[in-house]
Amino acid sequence: MKAQHLLLVPLAFTVEAFSPSSFTLTNTNSNTKMNKNARIGMRANMRMDSESSFDAPAIAHSLSQFHMDPSLSSTTPGRVAPTPIHEAEAAHGMPWSTTIGESSHDEPLLYMPFWEWQMEHMKATLTNFRCDDETMDSNPTFAFKANEEKKARIVSHCYTSDEYRKIRMTYYDAGDNTQVFNSVWYPDPKYNLPILGIDLLSFNRKKFLAIVDFQPLHEKEEDHAATFEHRLSPIKNQYDSLKGKMSSKFYDETQFFSQQMLFARFEDSTVVENDLFPAFQKYVSMHQSLIEETEAKTDPEDVERVMERQRAYDTYSAERDPATGLFASMFGKEWADDYVFDFLFSLSEKTEGGVQIPPMFGGPPPGAAGKGHGGGGGNPFAQKKEGEVKANTNAAVASGAGR
Repeated sequence: MKAQHLLLVPLAFTVEAFSPSSFTLTNTNSNTKMNKNARIGMRANMRMDSESSFDAPAIAHSLSQFHMDPSLSSTTPGRVAPTPIHEAEAAHGMPWSTTIGESSHDEPLLYMPFWEWQMEHMKATLTNFRCDDETMDSNPTFAFKANEEKKARIVSHCYTSDEYRKIRMTYYDAGDNTQVFNSVWYPDPKYNLPILGIDLLSFNRKKFLAIVDFQPLHEKEEDHAATFEHRLSPIKNQYDSLKGKMSSKFYDETQFFSQQMLFARFEDSTVVENDLFPAFQKYVSMHQSLIEETEAKTDPEDVERVMERQRAYDTYSAERDPATGLFASMFGKEWADDYVFDFLFSLSEKTEGGVQIPPMFGGPPPGAAGKGHGGGGGNPFAQKKEGEVKANTNAAVASGAGR
């Protein structure tokens, strides 16, 4: 999965200390819009670092600035109202509190606090935030898929707003073997700005991979409507643990990756609580600030140029996404093809023969190929049971190391 797509020991931090479950937002109407000043105030209130927590009264005050705008109603004749946000976010039991797999931890769903924080943040700060039913209805299995035998499941949501053409979220749960949170934020094409990509993975609660980036649409930063790397640098400089270097095995880092990408492969569980979570929050908030401050373009040619670059991003990503192997091994290659081309990167064109299965991020330890690694809920570090035969796709998942 990409950054659009981590390595850990038992995680002993208290989720409640930074999880949205510790506060309540009372207005989540999908047709609610707040004025620009209220949104800016809300965003400021919702920014957090590792030493602070949500200010619930301030959030409630900001929410009181909401006002109903009849022009945003989706109940006009001939148009079906979108799925209410509260229904969409609760579908398939989300947010989950227990795992489908096996876990020895009190909080088995390592990245669920990231999912919950993002949901609350989007509801509180985005204009005309609503479900992207067109995407989700294209294939009902995109919303949820499970492999009961292998104890793995995946849930996906897709949203849209005035600021973002598409925000997709995916959570993959296979117990302690594998935990994944992935999200990609595509700006509305009236904004010539980078895509926000988030990819967080954990194997055996001992090994972790994290990627968060403003993924540029253009080779030159100045070809965007606003420069952004100078605004990310002060955030990145706060977290030495997130200054890793991405392998070129899967991606050319000069294409669709910035110099301020947060990248980490680590085994110290405290990095998740102390560094990754606050850095993730700050990058999300900064991306929204960038859109807030950028003038929207209305010229159809300008809009189409941005769409063309987003299509190029999707095509590039669909051809290289290492998580494809995980999906194919757990849910079958046919479903993986449809999921990658029609949901994850829906602007890409499906290639003949479908996706080519690349090695999974993280890969097995050096020299492990052919030594029985590659099972366990898609976990490339899991040991096969004696005599167990795996599909070729699962062998591919275990064949290499990289981003």
